[in-house]
Order: sequence, then C-alpha cells, then structure tokens
Amino acid sequence: MDFQLTEQQTLIRDMARSFAEGELMPRATQMDRQAFIDPEVFAKMGELGLWGLTVPEAYGGAGMGNVELALVLEEVNRACASTGVTLSVHNSLLGAPIHKWGSEEQKRTWLPRLATGETIGAYCLTEPNAGSDAGALRTSAKLDGDTWVINGTKVWVTNGGTCGVMLVYARTGTAESRAKGISAFVVPKNTPGVTVGKHEKKCGIRASSTTEILLENVRLPKSALMGKLDDGFTIAMDTLDGGRIGIAAQSIGIGRACLEAAVKYAKEREQFGQPIANFQAIQWKLADMSTRLDASRMLVHKAAWMRDKKERCSQQAAEAKLFASQTANFCADECLQIHGGAGYTDHFHVERLFRDARITEIYEGASDIQRIVISRAVLNGV
Repeated sequence: MDFQLTEQQTLIRDMARSFAEGELMPRATQMDRQAFIDPEVFAKMGELGLWGLTVPEAYGGAGMGNVELALVLEEVNRACASTGVTLSVHNSLLGAPIHKWGSEEQKRTWLPRLATGETIGAYCLTEPNAGSDAGALRTSAKLDGDTWVINGTKVWVTNGGTCGVMLVYARTGTAESRAKGISAFVVPKNTPGVTVGKHEKKCGIRASSTTEILLENVRLPKSALMGKLDDGFTIAMDTLDGGRIGIAAQSIGIGRACLEAAVKYAKEREQFGQPIANFQAIQWKLADMSTRLDASRMLVHKAAWMRDKKERCSQQAAEAKLFASQTANFCADECLQIHGGAGYTDHFHVERLFRDARITEIYEGASDIQRIVISRAVLNGV
C-alpha cells in the first residue's frame, strides 16, 4: 500500500492550499458575517478549474478523481467551510451524478457549464417531512403528454440561491412504493414555476447559500429524467456516498484549522510564568486532536480511492463521514477550551470554526444514519 501522493495530487493540493491561504483566509470571517461568498472567490475558483475538478476533460473539466477532490476540499475547508461545502455539493452531488447517470444530452448541456463555474449546481432531496427518511418524499412528477409536471417543496438546499441547475428527486410512483417510486430530474432553475423560498439563517457555514426551493407546476421535457424511471433512490444513495466523502474531507479541513489555531495560541499564551504549551494537559489535547485527524484522513482517502476504482464504498464512506465529523467537533471543542474565554469571542476565528464544525455531523446523513449504514454492512458481511 502506497501512502505517497502522486506528483499530480501534490500539485493540485498545493494549488488549493495557495488559493485557500491567499484568497479565502483573509475573507473568511467577513464572508461569515455578511452571509454570502464574495463573487471574486467564485471567479478565482473558475480560473483554477476547481468547479470542474471531477468533470471529464472531454466536457471541459480537469478529469480528476475523488482522491484529488478530497485533497482540495481539505485545504479549502481549512480556510472557509462555507466555500468548501459550496464546492463539495457542486462537484459531488451535481457534477458527479450527471457524469455517471446522465444522458449524453444532459452531459453535453451541463457538464461544460459546471466545469467553468458558469453554472453552479444544487441537490434537492430533503423535504419538510422527509429528512433522514428520504423514501418518504412527497414532491410529485407526473406525465402530461410528453411533459413532466413537478410539484413540491425542497428544503435545506445548499447553493439554492446561487445555483443555475438542480438535481430534483420526485415521486413518480405511488406513496406506498416509497423508495421504489422515486425518479431524478435535471431542472434548470430558470424554469417557470421554480422559486427560491426562504433563505436560512444558520448557526455556522453562514456564507453558503441554504434555501427552500418551491416547485409549482414546473413543466419539463421527457429528456429531463436522469437515469431510468423510478431509479432515483438508487441514484440518490450512490451520489450520497460521494457527498459523504466530501463532507468527511471538509471535517478534516475544519479540524486541522482548529489544531493549527490551538498550537499557535498554546505557544503564545502564558500562565504561571510559561507558555501553556508546556503543560501536559494541553499537550495531550493536541496529541488527541492530531491522532484523530490522521486517522480521519486515512478513512477519507481509502473511501475516495475505492470510489475512484468504482468499488462499492457505502460502508467506507459512512465510516469516514462518521469519524471525521466527530473529529471536527472534538477538535473544535478542544481548540475553544485551549483558548478559554478568548475563544468564545470573535477576537479569534475559533468561534467560527466551532460553529462550522457542528453541521458536519448532520448534513449528508446524520451520524445516526451513518451508523445504520455501517451496521447493516457489518451484519450482512459486506
């Protein structure tokens, strides 16, 4: 087993690190306060090819894999988790499924736009009454001649306010069919009947756009169906494997930022006539943070490597997401504790890291759901 990054992987990681340190770190706190990402950041990400990192070269992208995406997401989220989740959703939850499941027409239409960042992607699965239980969704899609008519409401849509195209899951079967009666549709946001609803005011990742999407008599051609009829749940679960790897990588980035801030502060802060880094209690906190981050990275890279090899990785993606998100919150808590009262104010960016970390155990499947996925695989001997 080779733990050494390839030359290409090292270059893409270093490029992402330079972008994160030069463009994101100076802006992150202000973007958090203003609750939107500066347009200049989006433009720079387009210039660097980050929007199309996993889009094949034939469609204008960089043609890289999930390992490279994980490396980039760790660096970006180390600086700004709001930008990180925007990039993760765009690549993992929109670009990837169109590439894997979309028709050639859908690929030609959307992948080049997604690759440049001309169009940002969003993922519409969750509903007011269908969160962890995605099979209970009520948004409907019915054929009217040669036209699909979609009605329903989606919530917690990352990139909802900034996107140009959405992957919408809707019920094409009966309510009793649950997961077996769901299909996926590629929906341009400018389609009549699509409305951006409430913009959520969040505890963390405040600069990322999170909205309701209202669908009222949205009429789409038959070609909007992605994959086969009633295969939507399969597409959604496969797509979430990639999304979970992305959020696990985000968690490492946040946790790493916490460790770096804690080390810096521990060396500078003096109590009882010496830096607090000299105290064993502080040293052990730093040791635990570092160990958990290294273990998380191994889980993420293994899951990403398996997905790139087109191997089933639902268990590995869930393990990576579960452990890395717990690690992010552990590191954020310990970092704030090391900073003491100062960390609880906005004098340091620690409080932003603390707020940003919390969501990692909730979205892309809460930790409880990850445990269900893992335990089923263990019990079934997968």
